[in-house]
Amino acid sequence: MERVLVTGGAGFIGTNLIPRLLADDRYTVTVLDNLTNVSGDLEPSGEVEIVEGDIRDINAVDRAVKDADIVIHLAAHTRVMDSIEDPELNFNINVRGTFNILESMRRQGVTRIVNASTGGAILGDATPPVHEEMAAKPASPYGASKLAAEGYCSAYAQSYGHGAVSLRFSNLYGPHSRNKGSVVAQFIKDITTRGEVIVYGDGSQTRDFLYVTDLVDGIYKAVSTQVSGVYQLGYGEPTSVTDLIGIARSIADVNFDVKFEKYRSGEIKHTYCEIAKAKNAFGYAPRIAINEGFKKTWDWFVRDGEQ
Repeated sequence: MERVLVTGGAGFIGTNLIPRLLADDRYTVTVLDNLTNVSGDLEPSGEVEIVEGDIRDINAVDRAVKDADIVIHLAAHTRVMDSIEDPELNFNINVRGTFNILESMRRQGVTRIVNASTGGAILGDATPPVHEEMAAKPASPYGASKLAAEGYCSAYAQSYGHGAVSLRFSNLYGPHSRNKGSVVAQFIKDITTRGEVIVYGDGSQTRDFLYVTDLVDGIYKAVSTQVSGVYQLGYGEPTSVTDLIGIARSIADVNFDVKFEKYRSGEIKHTYCEIAKAKNAFGYAPRIAINEGFKKTWDWFVRDGEQ
């Protein structure tokens, strides 16, 4: 069996990913998490070991990396606007934390990392669809920090023989996202608690919305096929915020208002990604369109999310 270390494994993605890993009897799982943003039930067992700690703490990182075969690095400071408010915190978690992971791997002979990255925030307001060969022009400290993390993964791969893949996620949504501030989760929380959603801009801005089970499938395939390099993981189609509101109105069983405010500095206006490289390399094939995925996410929030 191979031991997989999942940093940030108690969060939104990890809560959805770990059951998929455990369903494959080739893997056991260790989680390194500071437990400040827990998204679901996570209990230690014969298949899951939990190391409570922060990726900025090299001693905690060393304890978690010990005896791992693969690292899936999800732990991060992920909110664009928060990174603008406090860029130093964002740097310390995303850059220093990733460096700590890579250094611990180097010292302990762990040679495989799957790094969670981002597309739009790294590439900036580029003409979509964005792809892996485009020049990076980060529009926020968050995007810059993720680009730096990608750079360190690439450098360690070439300098020390690590197998490193960075997966650039698009705008994620799905079950266990109650603690997320991204568009779909925030809309659902605001509809159910306030009866109003806030749109920053005129609603024409577009995003590539990726349902979390499709993301999990992509991560799992990247782990299983030993690919390396940078890959975009999205649904591959744009959806405007106005269209998303229309989908919400068709699914929600409550009325809600829409309040428009000015665009926020550092946010991308239009983005969606080209996913051919991931399809060709490891069979990545997202299946859940935004209408179906929004319905699944809504149902989780109004039923399971209250438990």
